[in-house]
Amino acid sequence: MTDDISTLMIKNKDKVILLRLKNDKTVRGTLVDFDIHMNMVLGDAQDVSTEKHEELGKILLRGDNILAISPPDEPDSDTD
Repeated sequence: MTDDISTLMIKNKDKVILLRLKNDKTVRGTLVDFDIHMNMVLGDAQDVSTEKHEELGKILLRGDNILAISPPDEPDSDTD
């Protein structure tokens, strides 16, 4: 299970992800790095909990505070 999560996170490095936090906040940013405890560094982060998005910049989120992670949508594969 841990290997599956690590593989998914590695695959989504440098992509924009959405995180739901325990304090009812939702944060969106570019996944810069993470560790085995799911501590994450996000670049160009924004608090998108309200209509007025607050710019946060580069942040470190402790894995204990993360409830859910939404990776980016996979583009539909087009057949040529």
